[in-house]
Amino acid sequence: MAKLAVFASGTGSNFAAIADFLSRPEAQRHTIVCLVTDRLDAKVVSKAASRNIPVVAVRYISRAAAEDLIIQELEKYQPDLIALAGFMRILSTDFVDRYSTRILNIHPSLLPRHAGLNAIQQSYAAGDQELGITIHYVDHGLDSGPVLLQRCFARTSDDTEAKVERRIHKLEHEYYPQVIHKLLDDIDAERNSLDAKQFTRED
Repeated sequence: MAKLAVFASGTGSNFAAIADFLSRPEAQRHTIVCLVTDRLDAKVVSKAASRNIPVVAVRYISRAAAEDLIIQELEKYQPDLIALAGFMRILSTDFVDRYSTRILNIHPSLLPRHAGLNAIQQSYAAGDQELGITIHYVDHGLDSGPVLLQRCFARTSDDTEAKVERRIHKLEHEYYPQVIHKLLDDIDAERNSLDAKQFTRED
């Protein structure tokens, strides 16, 4: 079994998609060990509570203090992977280094175009003919980490910004859980392989 922590600040639609995917019979060997949020009033909190997933709520008086508290809590849960799902805080380089190659993010544009905030609005306003999502590892830059997956669709003449946003979210909810599940499977397989080697005797 591999363990996942999800960081989110908003409505929690991606969190719910991930949680529901991991509740499927074929994925139940993995678990979400906690939700980390910087907003106790965020709708994602009730989504976690309804699924009996522990919530770690952290006040950002300062980033250093908040991240120290998050690290303390993560030490209790020992997640193998961290998925950012609408977490509206930039993580420090020290935090990223501590969980190097273990933090994922999903961004609603085809990076490197439109990094940062309001990516859907930026893509739409720029007249991009292809719009989509990027799932990537988190590094020290802004939405600049190694790309794991991109999916896109062609813009149509009747696409409003609201319609584009719905199509983007549909891609997010379909592919982010799949990528997370695959990585959790890989982590579990690697751990089992190491465990098996420990019991392999060479004559």
